[in-house]
Amino acid sequence: RMLRSAIWVGVRSLGAKGLRSRKVPRTFSIRFMSTVELGGLKVDERIAKLVQDEIAPGTGVDVNKFWAALGSIVKDLGPRNKELLNKRDEIQKKIDDYHLQNKVIDPAAYKKFLTEIGYLLPASPDFKVETANVDPEIASIPGPQLVCPVDNPRFILNAANARWGSLLDAFYGTDVVSEEDGAGKGEGYNPVRGAKVFEETHKVLDEFFPLEGASYNDVTSYSVQNGVLKISVDGKEVSLKNPAQFAGHMTSGDKTSSILLKNNGLHMDIQIDKDSPVGKTHKAGVKDVVAESAMSAIADCEDSVAAVDAEDKTQVYRTWNGLMKGTLSTSMKKGGKTVTRAMNEDRTWLTPDGKDYTLPGRVVLLVRNVGIHMYTDAVTTADGQMIPEHFLDIMITGLSAVHDIKGNKAYKNSRTGSVYIVKPKMHGPEEVKMVVEMFDKAEQALGLEKHTLKMGIMDEERRTTVNLPHVLREGKNRIVFVNTGFLDRCGDEIHTSFHAGPFLAKDEIKRQVWIKAYEDNNVDCGLAAELSGKGQIGKGMWAAPDNMKQMIKEKIGHPMAGANTAWVPSPTAATLHSLHYHRCNVLERQKELKSRTPAKVDDIITIPLLDRKLNSEEVKRELDNNCQGILGYVSRWIGQGVGCSKVPDMQDVQLMEDRATLRISSQHIANWLQHGIVTEKQVMETLKRIATVVDRQNLGDPNYVPMTDNWDAPEFKCAVDLILKGKETPNGYTEFQLTHWRRVLKGTK
Repeated sequence: RMLRSAIWVGVRSLGAKGLRSRKVPRTFSIRFMSTVELGGLKVDERIAKLVQDEIAPGTGVDVNKFWAALGSIVKDLGPRNKELLNKRDEIQKKIDDYHLQNKVIDPAAYKKFLTEIGYLLPASPDFKVETANVDPEIASIPGPQLVCPVDNPRFILNAANARWGSLLDAFYGTDVVSEEDGAGKGEGYNPVRGAKVFEETHKVLDEFFPLEGASYNDVTSYSVQNGVLKISVDGKEVSLKNPAQFAGHMTSGDKTSSILLKNNGLHMDIQIDKDSPVGKTHKAGVKDVVAESAMSAIADCEDSVAAVDAEDKTQVYRTWNGLMKGTLSTSMKKGGKTVTRAMNEDRTWLTPDGKDYTLPGRVVLLVRNVGIHMYTDAVTTADGQMIPEHFLDIMITGLSAVHDIKGNKAYKNSRTGSVYIVKPKMHGPEEVKMVVEMFDKAEQALGLEKHTLKMGIMDEERRTTVNLPHVLREGKNRIVFVNTGFLDRCGDEIHTSFHAGPFLAKDEIKRQVWIKAYEDNNVDCGLAAELSGKGQIGKGMWAAPDNMKQMIKEKIGHPMAGANTAWVPSPTAATLHSLHYHRCNVLERQKELKSRTPAKVDDIITIPLLDRKLNSEEVKRELDNNCQGILGYVSRWIGQGVGCSKVPDMQDVQLMEDRATLRISSQHIANWLQHGIVTEKQVMETLKRIATVVDRQNLGDPNYVPMTDNWDAPEFKCAVDLILKGKETPNGYTEFQLTHWRRVLKGTK
């Protein structure tokens, strides 16, 4: 039955004095929050309707039983969820007390202390990952991975379709190819730049698919005759040095339109059309070289979305459901025309011996649920208590995935019958154990075979890092993914050791012994557990989406470090990063690394504290940079509900930011505030000064509301709270303050 709570959420009911003084007024209306009693729970009407009308039909799952199962999970695991969160707080209190009592850290005594309080566990027994039925894009084909907010259909469709990307477009549209000597991008097509792009593309082909005694720059024709690849240079026939790299072709009569090559598990498609505008400019009629790019993408319900209530969660779940049913589409204006974007079809070539060779047109999608620390009122207990949001996430994202498992769509996501759930911000093996039990219960409720739900683990919390073998062992039948993330991990590093002393500047922290040990440990533990060939060992994001030349130079370090996937900020970046996996055979590299001396826990727990006195300019530069990142991000998160976006830094360089960047910046200032490097007055003066910079940087955004002289605005107040309440906020997480102030602005608090 319907329970109308008739909550008036106008401006005055919030007591939000600052909202009335905004430069650009916001309109709020009276809202009624309706709930439905289902399975002993109170479910927001919008969520209930979405499940009943859009998600459940076709799954074979009874809606009433679905909600009853969620109610059982809340009853059975809800108390343990709270116990685990309480344990986090208890451990943090012990560490705080230790540092307050021990101003000088003795490494041996510190390690002994961490062991005594159960933070650092004894060595894990030997074990091997036993996960089965994993798609090759995750298990055995190294390649780029995208992370994309799942509340934006256009963005997530771009990510889903990023399996293939034009190498010519990637070179033409980025700084990889210089604009010198008349090769500027300009408004229209520049043939000088086009020639440079082809030169760069030919170099790539020469490196990865070399010809006998010739360069692709000299090729005058491609054709396939009776399954044999014919490559001519001024009438002279040449061949691939490795003929096995010829994987397929598209040929009709005597006209070949596609040559498919393969290296290190990845493909490149040389597309030929002498009559096309681009093909006319190429001596062999090549119109494009399309690279197999992203192998996988994470549809994110967590760090890169701003989902704070049932309205937002409904959008998140609806988009994911559209992906799992293959029905998601979106329309947009492009070049004065309406363009509809949907999921790409698979692609089929003929092998040299005439058989069909089909490759997916899309990446394999994983979905990242929220962490165990987030609670939601989109569903509550019968007495109105919020429930752990990840309980709701696993049930609804899992239910949507049943469509894919049952084949209720034109294109499969998982061809091995698996569902890939990424779990963030877990602290140690006990939390993994609870999540495994939650997965068991969800599978039973959804009618899925045991171990259908696979688990990805974000190695981004210190207690997980130092106990990673135990963490992997708890999930050994489900693990398909373990990755590092410097920003969140550094945020937890600061919060964990908050009272140990002031931390180094952020750029210096990256160069300390602990960070290399952390990165190496992730690979070492994954390889020791034989995750290679069964799942992904991942590395973090390239944060500068407009600096692709530098990415090409530096990000080869990730596959060379043993990672068979790494995060990129865009489909174009995925196409360019894919070149690194042609250059580095990651599976062979992992074999080499397996024999090295493992990273030491002693190095991982070495705290990167400030070891010198900073001058005033150094302090100002670091504080300015942190405040700018915070304000630039929260102004969009709170003001517009944008969870991930390009935010210009103090030099106006665009950087991809999500909650991880916010966590490290806010924790860093809070730490310096605690230890007297900066004062509260200095922080407030800096925030107000930098607000004018952020306002200027957003002048072209019609939806942006300036913060200058509007200090009671939710955006600015959120930034202040993130810093001044950073010491007390559990684990330094930013989502508590973000959610609060976004709801204030939306009028749903």
